[in-house]
Parts: sequence; structure tokens; C-alpha cells
Amino acid sequence: MTGLIGIIALLLLMFLLEMPVGFAMGMVGLGGIWYVLSSEAALSTLGTEIWETFANYGLTVIPMFILMGQICFYSGVNESLYKTANTWMGRVRGGLAMATVMACAGFAAICGSNTATAATMTSVALPQMRKYGYDPILSTSAVACGSTLGVVIPPSVVLMVYGIYTEQSIGKLFWGSTIPGLIMTFLFCITIYVMCVVKPEWGPPGDRTSMVAKIKAIPGASEMIVLFTLIMGGLYSGAYTPTEAGAAGAFFAVVLGVIRRKLSWKGFIASVVDTLKISCMIIVIIAGAVEGSMIRELSTGETNFRSRK
Repeated sequence: MTGLIGIIALLLLMFLLEMPVGFAMGMVGLGGIWYVLSSEAALSTLGTEIWETFANYGLTVIPMFILMGQICFYSGVNESLYKTANTWMGRVRGGLAMATVMACAGFAAICGSNTATAATMTSVALPQMRKYGYDPILSTSAVACGSTLGVVIPPSVVLMVYGIYTEQSIGKLFWGSTIPGLIMTFLFCITIYVMCVVKPEWGPPGDRTSMVAKIKAIPGASEMIVLFTLIMGGLYSGAYTPTEAGAAGAFFAVVLGVIRRKLSWKGFIASVVDTLKISCMIIVIIAGAVEGSMIRELSTGETNFRSRK
């Protein structure tokens, strides 16, 4: 009953009061411990669990990978990826939507965040699809579905959180999610093609491009390929740990941005600020989840104690 009330309270806080997820889970966890044990235990547990969560060295992997993604965003990697995908797929019916999904997959491979991928591709892809008369349903759906690939394709921030929370190998999680991420990308593109065959007006074909133009567009994806290779290669060769891989990826992203003269000082500062905002949001969610999980453990312990008594 305590767990059921906690779930109902959590849904009410999130959907009716529009409270952020992390704070909602933390409040429900605090109230549950207060009810099961006492107010002193609830406040003591709150401080202890939050400190143990924030003091976890493994959590440093999260801001580093987010910083890498933000640096790539302000370096214009997203636009280069989209132009490359559009050059190759734009002529096909529904090709711009397919290009959006593939660009989302590519950006997810160097970003690791579905939120950042959605924000990036919304500003880049939607104006282009609107220009060529794509149906708004198909356009927004392509961005929304493609952005979820940031959760699956490594380096995924969600996989990092799962790995830290369940004490699993982050490197193995990364490799284990690569093939499923590619399969999802392929299935999204097939679905878009079928939809445009059924409803041709949803995705009219774009401008025809020559083979020379397609070959010239390939370097636009070079940064994504280089970064992904450096991160995953160094990770599995033992050159650095998953935590160090985030810092290495952020460093490589800065180096590539400076070499190609696409990263300004203003863009670097903006990427740091955005990284702080996103990292704080994720860490608060983790802390709230840890606090909420204490209800289950304490409720189970209390039930076992009563049954033995």
C-alpha cells in the first residue's frame, strides 16, 4: 500500500503540479521513509544518500560526455552530418526524413543525449523539411524518433547511469547497444519509406545530386567517425577507462573544433554552461531515484520484521 500511494503521489506531482522528475522522486522517497520509519530517519537518509550519490567518482563520466556533445553542437558538427545525409538520401521519397534519422544517429554517437539530439535536429532539420513541403506529422515524428537513438547508441548518458547504478561494465553496455542502435536506425528509415509510399504527399523527393557531390559530402561526417573511433577504440584497447573516455572525448572534440576553426570562445563558454545545466538535471534525477528506491528497501525490511515478530 505504501508503494502504491507513492506511485500515485509521484504521478500527481509530475503531471498535475509539473514538478521536475528528480524533485518529485526525492519528495516521494522522503515522505515514504518518514511514514515507514520516522522524520529523523527520513532527514538522515536524505543527507546520507545524496552525499553518497554525489560523491560517486563514476558520475564524472556524465558531464564529460555531455560536454563533448555540446562542443560538437557549437562546432557545427550537427549541420555537417545533416548535409552529408541529405546529399545521399534527399532524392529518395521521404529522403529528408531518413536523412534526419541518420543524422540523429550520427550525432547521438558523439553526444549521448536524446535531449541534445532533439534540440539540435529540430533547429537543423525541420526548416529544411518544411521548405520541401514535408507533412508536419512526418517531419516532427522523424526528429522525435531519431532523437531516441541518443539513449541507445553509445556513448549514451542513460547507459552510463544504468551502469553506475547497477554496477555493470559501461564499456560492455556501450558495445552491447551498438548493433541494436543501428537496427533501430535502419527500421526507422524503412518505416519512413513505407509511409511515403502509402502517402506520397507526406515526403516529396528533394533535389537530385550527382555522385561527385555525394563524394564531396562524405568529409562532413569525418568528425563523428573520428571521435567515435577514438572513444570506442581507446575504451576497449584499455587506453583509458569509461570515466576517462568522457574527458578524452571532450578534449578531442575541442581539438577538432579548433583545428577546423569552427569552435569559437563564445561557443566553448556556451557549451560549458549547457553542460552544467544538463548535468545538474541528470544528477538530481539520480539522487531522487536513489531516495525513492529506499522506500522499497525499508518497506520490505519493515514487512519482514513484522512477519518475524
